[in-house]
Amino acid sequence: MSDRYRKGIETLEIMNKDAIKILMESLDDTAPDLANFVIKFAYGEVYTRKALDLKSREIATVAALTAMGNAPEQLKDHINGALNVGCSREEIVEVIIQMTLYAGFPAAINGIMAAKEVFKKLDEK
Repeated sequence: MSDRYRKGIETLEIMNKDAIKILMESLDDTAPDLANFVIKFAYGEVYTRKALDLKSREIATVAALTAMGNAPEQLKDHINGALNVGCSREEIVEVIIQMTLYAGFPAAINGIMAAKEVFKKLDEK
């Protein structure tokens, strides 16, 4: 196991343990290398850089995915990850509301619906 892969797995375990299994299982039969690239590069290289903490990175990621508006499953994973690294529900909602200014109301409403789904699942546990 490479150092980048190990660091990526460690970072994912902090942010969202379930995401590792889901990522690997969803890509294993078709593109296992893509899962490895995500783990090594995104989580082993970028998320482990020192200038921002994981909370700041997840706030930025939730904002970006909300603005993009085309990655609802990844948005839910990162909302969950944001909660796991110290973001409050209120902070997540505010970040998504902020996106109305830059991505429009439809993107923000879809983001809030994703957050609502994540919050509901957590409340049911």
